[in-house]
Amino acid sequence: MPSKAPDAAPAAGGERRGARDARRAVLFAARSATALHRLLDVLPVFAGDERIDRAFTLVPGSDFGVDALAAVERAGARTTPWAEARRRAHDLVLMASPKGELALLRGRRVLLPHGAGFGKSVEGEGTPGTPSGLDPAFLVPDGDALLSLHALAHPSQVARLAALSPHAAARAAVVGDPTLERVLASRGRRNDYRAALGTGARHLIALASTWGPESLLRRRPALLADLAARLPYDTYQLALILHPNERSRLGELNLAERLAPALDAGMFLAGPFEEWAAVLIACDAVITDHGSAALYAAALGRPVISAYDGGGELVPGSPMADLLDRSPFLADAGGLDAALGAQRPGAVRAPADGAFAERGRALERLRAELYRLLDVPPPRRQVVPRLLPEPATPPRGVPASFAVRARVDGRTVTVERLPVGTDAPAHHLAAEAGRAPERHAMSAALLYRRVPRGPDRPAAGHGAAWTVAGWTEETLADHPGCRTAGVVLSPDHCVTRGRRGPLLSVRIEPLRSGGRVVRTDPAAVLSAVHTWLGQGEVGGGGGVPPGSAYEMTCVVGGLPFAVRLRPASAAEAAREC
Repeated sequence: MPSKAPDAAPAAGGERRGARDARRAVLFAARSATALHRLLDVLPVFAGDERIDRAFTLVPGSDFGVDALAAVERAGARTTPWAEARRRAHDLVLMASPKGELALLRGRRVLLPHGAGFGKSVEGEGTPGTPSGLDPAFLVPDGDALLSLHALAHPSQVARLAALSPHAAARAAVVGDPTLERVLASRGRRNDYRAALGTGARHLIALASTWGPESLLRRRPALLADLAARLPYDTYQLALILHPNERSRLGELNLAERLAPALDAGMFLAGPFEEWAAVLIACDAVITDHGSAALYAAALGRPVISAYDGGGELVPGSPMADLLDRSPFLADAGGLDAALGAQRPGAVRAPADGAFAERGRALERLRAELYRLLDVPPPRRQVVPRLLPEPATPPRGVPASFAVRARVDGRTVTVERLPVGTDAPAHHLAAEAGRAPERHAMSAALLYRRVPRGPDRPAAGHGAAWTVAGWTEETLADHPGCRTAGVVLSPDHCVTRGRRGPLLSVRIEPLRSGGRVVRTDPAAVLSAVHTWLGQGEVGGGGGVPPGSAYEMTCVVGGLPFAVRLRPASAAEAAREC
């Protein structure tokens, strides 16, 4: 337990209030967006308590303060200007960073976990080689204790702090990690998050980048685009978890331009608050630098692959250093399969156990400590972590053009779709009419369109629409290099036409396995049908004789889908598209 802190300035003037009278003023002091997000994760501690007045203030002095203010506004929090926050006295001041002029804030000060594991030091700040969250230069400035309580996640962190400053360690207590509580409580929503991300049966690989000169994005900027270019779209999905400070440094526009090759290939960029944690729950593995997000993945049991190639920021002996030591190293994008295969079951358990204690009890323990400092009894109800919402950032959708590799083995066609421009040899270029660049559309052997559904259809009024028969015929006439035109009518139904054959109906049977119904992108099946017809397997050169039906298997993302071809009916030919 922490030693008793010196009395703070009384919240309402005069003598200190009794245990059960009046209200309590709690100030959340955030210096960056990351710090604010950590503070928001502890709000359930005070949920439903009408005695608590909550206010937020922005601590000046950070290069990332603008984004912190924007994050406060997005959260809908009541904001107190810094000058006013300094003038007023508070019963409690909650912080997630010890930096800035926090000693000017009047009230009992509590420092909450910022990140996990204290595995990173920042050059040019505080004591060299020491994590700022444990640095006596910030915790005991001028020899005076800044805090009334330093809430830590693991007993080893108290021991590390004691080795640096016994005076600072006397204020520490192990409560666990409130952010991890949200992550663990939300594990049951994994399928919801994957559905929101459009993952399907693909392997979701998360890439985690911290901020600063040794971060993944700064040290190995080409890795994201290289992975996106090499990994088959229907087998893998990529998602980037980027530290808010790096987003702030670049700005959203510059960031989008920097990441354009990977984003255009389908990579998902997680939002800075809550979405990153939902992605960790949804993912199948994590590629990481030395940022602490990977420790949360380790606590979930996710395989971790190191992409950190060394530097001075990683703190030796920290849980993050231990995790990277136990993880296979990804030297280049071509080594992903080998790195995934080199994972040792349970390798991530020890580093996670060394970073997080009190799992499942962190909010209860934190509430007990905070209400002790407030000198009022806590509410009787149980503290419940807030479940992470589904990612609100919409996925970018399926890329509009692909370089398609295809292999025919009898009536089985295996297709792999990669971004256009990949170095790998391809069988054909497939492009979505109306979305793909014109140069891709003019070069595509397969052109297709998707029939809009639901709200995507325009409102009633003047209009004209192609029929399936009309659009496929017109497309082939207008694009001399195109050999097949197709229309995706539904997730299970397409119609396609080759230059030498009739209009064909394509029915795709969903794969039923392990209690799940799995569907693939119908455009991938159109590529398989295009390849098969081009091989002359059907009708001696691409046609299906009248009244005939043919069955084939399309392997997409390693999964076999049964496909049935027959001549299109008059109704199918007349469908609007």
